[in-house]
Amino acid sequence: MLIKIPRTSDCKLSDVTPEALYLSRRHLLGGTLAGLAVGALPRLGVAGEASRYADVEPGTAPGWFASKLDAARWQAVTVQGEAITPFKDATHYNNFYEFGPDKGDPAANAGSLKTEPWSVVVDGEVGKPGRYALEDFVKPYQLEERIYRLRCVEAWSMVIPWLGISLAQVLKQVEPTSKARYVRFETLQDPKSMPGQRSGFALINWPYVEGLRLDEAMNPLAILAVGMYGRALPNQNGAPLRLVVPWKYGFKSIKSIVRISLVAEQPGTTWQGLAPDEYGFYANVNPTVDHPRWSQARERRLPSGLLSPNVRDTLMFNGYADEVASLYSGLDLRKNY
Repeated sequence: MLIKIPRTSDCKLSDVTPEALYLSRRHLLGGTLAGLAVGALPRLGVAGEASRYADVEPGTAPGWFASKLDAARWQAVTVQGEAITPFKDATHYNNFYEFGPDKGDPAANAGSLKTEPWSVVVDGEVGKPGRYALEDFVKPYQLEERIYRLRCVEAWSMVIPWLGISLAQVLKQVEPTSKARYVRFETLQDPKSMPGQRSGFALINWPYVEGLRLDEAMNPLAILAVGMYGRALPNQNGAPLRLVVPWKYGFKSIKSIVRISLVAEQPGTTWQGLAPDEYGFYANVNPTVDHPRWSQARERRLPSGLLSPNVRDTLMFNGYADEVASLYSGLDLRKNY
């Protein structure tokens, strides 16, 4: 079914004004913030253009992906008046700590990750538990392109065209029991191909874990992505399967998923375990609740440079309040950050 997004598509851009770059989360773990290049901004592709996306590296894809791509529903959700982040920025400036702490580490180190074959375990409070080959896991569903804003907790942001399937449809298919209240997601643990898991950076207790309330997971905006920019996901962006929940900070959108568990109790999550005063379970984008070490009121939209920081106001729920605010009615969003 085509999903209509009535008012969030009409987001207004704030005036661009200079602002100091925010500190990175890596300060918590002893890393350093990667420098930003100074110079002219690359050409942008605009959401809604008839052509696919410029300067996209072709990559490789399994046969099942190519067949699904032929029947994909393009721009099932989009945003108006927003520039799509260039492919190079979206694939070379990101966090995937399994491959290292710096923004360029995922692109540099993720090539060794083997994504075929890939399977996903579904377990816990479900009527149809099992281990599913990825092609069988995705087969029942039509791929949809969802052009979403992505807001990192570090106060930078992008606009990315994802290709994925509805998380709600997947969860309905595995038949949650009456005890299921949360969904727990787990990333691959493979120190051999993921150097960050065997480095001195590993204050993280691998594997990486994230979670959602079941009603959040059933929201129509939540998807499991297998592609971006009209092609299969690059390894550094969470191949071959990642979560995308656009109203939450980016660290909630867990990458390279190997297990989905429906559980009765709220699962412990990786960043919440590392720094519970900084990274709560909900992690909803909220410009009125600052991170303890920086403001969340504004964000730096990539691409940007020191001379053109491209700073704008952050929107409540990242601009998706019409679709998700009702999930948190009566919830103290300052306490439940």
